[in-house]
Amino acid sequence: MASLRSQLVAPIMRMTMKKKLGKSGDPAKEREFLDKMSGMTSRRSPGKYDVVGGVSGEWQQATLGSADNVILYLHGGAFVIGSPVSHRDMVGAIADAAQARAFIVDYRLAPETIFPGAVEDAVAAYKGLLANGEKAEKIIIAGDSAGGGLTMSTLVALRDEGVELPAGAVCISPWADLTFTGDSMIAKDKVDAMLGRGSLSWFADQYLAGQDAAQPLASPIFADLENLPPILIQVGSNEVLLDDAIRLNKALKKAAGDVTLEVWDGQMHVWHLMSTIVPEGKHAINVIGTFVKTHT
Repeated sequence: MASLRSQLVAPIMRMTMKKKLGKSGDPAKEREFLDKMSGMTSRRSPGKYDVVGGVSGEWQQATLGSADNVILYLHGGAFVIGSPVSHRDMVGAIADAAQARAFIVDYRLAPETIFPGAVEDAVAAYKGLLANGEKAEKIIIAGDSAGGGLTMSTLVALRDEGVELPAGAVCISPWADLTFTGDSMIAKDKVDAMLGRGSLSWFADQYLAGQDAAQPLASPIFADLENLPPILIQVGSNEVLLDDAIRLNKALKKAAGDVTLEVWDGQMHVWHLMSTIVPEGKHAINVIGTFVKTHT
């Protein structure tokens, strides 16, 4: 059962995030809104700006740990919003738990850059890490929401190019199916405190711009998922994206993948973002930290 704090936060998020997210029809306003909401609880200082593989981003350093271990982080935001600013606190907390460095990729957003621009940037950033001397066996790719789906797309694209794959990957509340065929898109629409099918449809339209949503790199749930590194999937039981995570887990297992699925009871979309308030957020981040340390 979800903690009391988690139960109290959900209705507040429903009245703020879900009520406004994806409703303005203006990508610039949507980005400003998310960064403003994130800034209200931000405690982490900006990290070092850098360009890796031609892609800009921000480094978050662990308080303690090995400089050898790197997390390539792909932020959420439905491919239209989100930035190192909006995800700095959460990724910094993950870096601390994993005792690693984390590079938050500031990949190009839609509608200015449509699919597959985000995939291209994520692939370029990973290749940039390798070119800079980072070892693949010391890298973990991670992401939340759209970034969780993008994590899978990046792994598939790298494998298909014959690039040495990272040691593992973490998908938090992954949006892995832009065709909206998961039952939870309808069944969980009213209980999800942040996302709804309507808002996600608008974001998907910005990203795809009329392209086929079933393309493997757009919806990696339909990709060939063989020969990928170990993967940890975390999802809340109260998410419209619940079935994306469940079906992604099944597809990976069918491909003989090393995958662990955790369904967190009573949790909303990417509850990790509220780890300073919700104890389950901190716990989930610690699980991710253990996964990173185990596989690097």
